[in-house]
Amino acid sequence: MKVIIFDFDGTIADSFEAVWKISNKLAAEFGYPVTQADDINQLKNLSSKEIIKQSKLSPFKIPFLVRRLRKELYRELPHLQTFPGMEAVLRSLKQQGNCLGIVTSNSRENVQAFLNAQNLLDIFDFVESGLALFGKDKVIRRVVKRQRLNLADLVYVGDETRDIEAARKLGIPIISVTWGFNSSQALAAENPDFLINQPEELLQAAKTNGE
Repeated sequence: MKVIIFDFDGTIADSFEAVWKISNKLAAEFGYPVTQADDINQLKNLSSKEIIKQSKLSPFKIPFLVRRLRKELYRELPHLQTFPGMEAVLRSLKQQGNCLGIVTSNSRENVQAFLNAQNLLDIFDFVESGLALFGKDKVIRRVVKRQRLNLADLVYVGDETRDIEAARKLGIPIISVTWGFNSSQALAAENPDFLINQPEELLQAAKTNGE
């Protein structure tokens, strides 16, 4: 059985616009500049660490900012959708006998509420959340221990360069998707195992990884 772990925001849920608006709403409170629409394409070419460095946001404020983002995002959940084609792909992967899970810096409450609204809650075997932006590898290790999984069975799917970094630390394959936050150029520069442009490509990438 293959274990396919998904990032949530930008990979399953099309939440970029909501996160962008909330981030701008909180900018004055946390002391970083508002992001203008003209700046978005440039930001998509930067890693999360580069964005934080450029914003001059204090690292000590990040956990508090993430908590506020989670809280504000909960109110936007009724308006969010999965990316086109993602629901069918998830159901196909599940029907093939794979174990599907989510590891996210969003809250478990938010993710489960979204999945429930989209009638996808039964597709996933686990949802794990971590507050640290750069600690997904630790969250995945926790999942492996708690669920009694084998690292050799894992593949990770994400939309950011930090997802690639987490997978590299764990020594597991990473499928990077270009429909989320980071641009295809930024992702390609980090040499993921797979770089895909459409959710349907997940089916072949997951199959290839198992061969």
